[in-house]
Amino acid sequence: MSGTSEAPRVLVVAGPTATGKTRLGIELARRWGGEIVSADSMQIYRGMDIGTAKATPEERAAAPHHMLDVADPREDYSVSRYVEDAARCCGEILARGRLPILVGGTGLYIDSLLSGRDFAQRGDGDDGLRAALNAEYDRLGGEAMLAQLAAFDPERAEKLHPADRRRIVRAIEIYRLTGRTITAHDAETRARPPRYRASTVVLSYRDRADLYARIDARVDAMIEAGLFEETQRLLAQGLSAASTAMQAIGYKEAVLALRGEISREEAAALIKQNSRRYAKRQLTWFRRDADALWILWDREPDFALAVRQVEDRFGPF
Repeated sequence: MSGTSEAPRVLVVAGPTATGKTRLGIELARRWGGEIVSADSMQIYRGMDIGTAKATPEERAAAPHHMLDVADPREDYSVSRYVEDAARCCGEILARGRLPILVGGTGLYIDSLLSGRDFAQRGDGDDGLRAALNAEYDRLGGEAMLAQLAAFDPERAEKLHPADRRRIVRAIEIYRLTGRTITAHDAETRARPPRYRASTVVLSYRDRADLYARIDARVDAMIEAGLFEETQRLLAQGLSAASTAMQAIGYKEAVLALRGEISREEAAALIKQNSRRYAKRQLTWFRRDADALWILWDREPDFALAVRQVEDRFGPF
């Protein structure tokens, strides 16, 4: 991802799950005096350690980590809040004369932070208005609400399905709060220069079968480390199984097993299957970045070689 010369520089380590992003991020942080900013939509939640493959205490001691454990899992943490919090972290790291290294697999979080997108201009939202619009959606249906949106933002309405309640309600809410459409706002933000100059590294495996084997091994390790017990503890603390946090892969399947709807063996198989599908979506997302350096492992990762490849491609930081 390219940017202007005036924008501060950051390094990004992205890629699908189980590809060694955390380890490479630490190696790069050691090499260039960097600090790691997590770009994972589930590692932000406190108490969700095993199922999110969060950096261990030893890994956090090896390099400073940020944007871990910043939200209660009962919160509905948004991408706009992530951008606000992570941009503040990056600013503080840069002020210390160090290199921000974004590490994670949530492409939307990474792209939103790197871009010049300003979510604040959309307004902070209004719980009362949103509740009223949701009630209106229940009463009138998606078709009628989409027609309402089309009256002032036909371009956005054309992109949405009547069943996409959240985006329809949000688009109408923003217009009523700000007097401006999401389409107009997005056109403005696309014209802005990026927030950072990003040098992006994407990790994966040369052979897709090796990636899937790594994913399967990671799931087995998570279960052995206590994934079901961690899920049970979260539920016992009052976290709803329907919450955003508990929809994360690993937890939602564990909930089914804890309820007795499927066996633990079936849950493990389902976690592996869903993780492999998610990895495919992640690969598709990151392929959009034509400037990224792809490092494809051959069975066993070679992190020392990867550090040299990053330096050869992007130069010293």
